[in-house]
Amino acid sequence: MKIKAMIRLAHSPDADDAFMFYGLAKGFIQDEDIEFSHTLCDIESLNQKAKVGFYEVTALSVHAYPYVSNQYDILLHGASIGDNYGPLLVAREKIRIEDLAKKTIAVPGTLTTAYLALRLFNPNLKTVIVPFNQIISHVEEGKADVGLIIHEGQLTFSENGLHKLLDLGEWWYEKTRLPLPLGVNGIRKDLDPPLQKKIARLLKESICYALSHRNEALQHALQFARGMDPKLADQFIGMYVNEETVKMSKRSQKAIQVLLDQAFEAKLISTDKPSLQYIE
Repeated sequence: MKIKAMIRLAHSPDADDAFMFYGLAKGFIQDEDIEFSHTLCDIESLNQKAKVGFYEVTALSVHAYPYVSNQYDILLHGASIGDNYGPLLVAREKIRIEDLAKKTIAVPGTLTTAYLALRLFNPNLKTVIVPFNQIISHVEEGKADVGLIIHEGQLTFSENGLHKLLDLGEWWYEKTRLPLPLGVNGIRKDLDPPLQKKIARLLKESICYALSHRNEALQHALQFARGMDPKLADQFIGMYVNEETVKMSKRSQKAIQVLLDQAFEAKLISTDKPSLQYIE
């Protein structure tokens, strides 16, 4: 009997990730040589675990990649790219951008790309780390002046009476004319190249399956949408699961390079500059 390769696949407990992994999670996409186990965990925890290569395949913040590039290559499939949109700064009251330095900003983790974009925007802001799914309530309750929100909060913040101060994806686009590359999937370097390529193909097939079976994949993803209206959830999924997710374009690959180059120039990353290795 042939022994299957056991692949631990880790991603965020969010509607967009649940959508793209629907085909794999439900067995519509499978391979006789590979058995996947799925782990759902917040992105900052996954970034930290990637430093020791804990999972064979894991979601990663682009910001985290320089710290884990000795362990992982980047899959061209499954990226989350914000093209003229991205993480938002929100507050209970309208605050002038020039007054942000006087405020405390709740952020979802220091290895998130949202945090890196914020530091590129202004490296001198005061921040406090809060789990991403608690940031809106943290701001509502006055525990922080401003929140840096990712995931579905980008569409639902106004329901909580909060005001948008800045879209970092818009800011980055105006600055570079490039999309803001937020997250990628990393695959461990120590896997045999044929296995890496087979995993890449299966992930791509899972994304394509979800896009071509949108309604059923959306129903699956809704359980991870934290009560979001189905139409809004579908809109959010469309923002982060699209053709760039099926296969990252050269433009998005350039955006990753530019983002990391600027971060290194600004001395915002405290490790060696990696060479970007992609697996298709």
